[in-house]
Parts: sequence; structure tokens; C-alpha cells
Amino acid sequence: MQRDYVARRIVATESRNLSMAGRAGIRTFGLTLLGHSLSQYRKNASASIANLSMAEVIRALMNAHTMNRFHHWYCRSSVWKRRIETELMPWALNGATLLEPALEIGPGPGITTEYLRARVQSLTALERDALLANKLRQRFSRTNVRVIEGDATAMPFENGSFRAVFCFTMLHHLPSAALQDRLVAEAFRVLAPGGVFLGTDSRMSLRMKLFHWFDTMVIVDPQTFPMRLRRAGFTDGRVELSESAFRFCARR
Repeated sequence: MQRDYVARRIVATESRNLSMAGRAGIRTFGLTLLGHSLSQYRKNASASIANLSMAEVIRALMNAHTMNRFHHWYCRSSVWKRRIETELMPWALNGATLLEPALEIGPGPGITTEYLRARVQSLTALERDALLANKLRQRFSRTNVRVIEGDATAMPFENGSFRAVFCFTMLHHLPSAALQDRLVAEAFRVLAPGGVFLGTDSRMSLRMKLFHWFDTMVIVDPQTFPMRLRRAGFTDGRVELSESAFRFCARR
């Protein structure tokens, strides 16, 4: 499921011979990209919350499973769609060769899927939520997108089925680091030799904490993530940081 991301100053990093602490493998080589503020997001969020009583806010937040209702609303908003199209995806895919067939894990409302399908001819979207999966099937019927309902920690695909696996801002939504590692291991399994695992996730911030009130949030440490990729079998794992997120790319 998609998550919030705002790019301001991008600092690119590359993993090289990680130490046990996982820090020696991150090298900064200074890339400036995308100078956008949070002002528009704050205006929209403040206006929405101002119209609710505290009791309504609490009920809305608690009446959810793994995402609270405000989070659901934001992930379908025009603000988030615009940031996906103009900031997150251009940054995430910058410099990447998009191989096919491709798999997207946890597409949520399908905003990133829409972006991807215009750039790859064969795309499979794996969504665990049955309601979301059904909506995605309807949305992408008669297109180049195949929607499968399934668990990313136990994917219903044969070994080596894909040449690219994408995962955008959803890893922190898995309820434990162990399940995150299972997803990474499954991404490795379903990739063909030479295939690429590519994605993004959010870093810890006050905004993330507010968005995930009564919500699942297990933050991925970008400093140790290259080591976790290597443990799953990936090579050439790279991580690049922004102020509020990181992107990663690794090869099978």
C-alpha cells in the first residue's frame, strides 16, 4: 500500500563493504534534487482535520485495519498523486533500466501502477487486500496489467518468473522486520538471474508518526537495509537517501 513521501534535498549514497554496524557501506556522493515544501500538504491536512471533532478523529483512526482512515484518504488524494507522478517515481526510477516481465508488490490504490504500466509492457500487481485487488482488476481490465490477490511474504509465483520487482513505500507497513525480510527473500526467489529489485520507503519523522497513529509502522533502517538485501542473496545493493525517504536497487 502506498505511503507518504516528500522529496526536498536528495543525498545519494552507495553501499560498499558494510561493517557489522551497517554504516561503513554508505558513502555520500552529493546529489541535489527536487526542492519542494510540505506547505500544500499541511494546508490540505489541516483543513480536513479542522472540520472533525476529536471524537470523530479518534473513531476514524481506530475504525481501520492496517491503515487508518486519514491515511487511506491521503493515499488517494490529488496531493499524493501529484507527488507520486512528479517526485517519487521519477526519483525512484532515475537511472534504472526497466526490465520485463515486471512485478509490483503492494500497489494499494494503483497510482504507482498507472505510472509503471506506461513504461513496461508486461506488469503484474500483487495486492494482499481483497477489496483493493478487486478495484485494481476493474481499473486495469483490458490493459497490460495483471492483478493478483496474494501475500508478498509467500508469493504465488514460480521461481524466476520476473526480471524486475518493484516495491514503493510499503515495506514499513509490514508488522515486523522478520516479515520484511521474508518479502525481500521472496522478491529474490521470483526474480530471474540478473533481475532487479527496486523500490522506496519512508524514513522516521514526526509526520510519519502522525500518519500512522493506530496504524502499522515498522520503519526500515536504510543504514542496515543493504546488509539485509545481501543476506537474502542480492548483489550490488545500493541505497540513496532523501530527507524523508530512501530508494534502493539490488540485483539478483
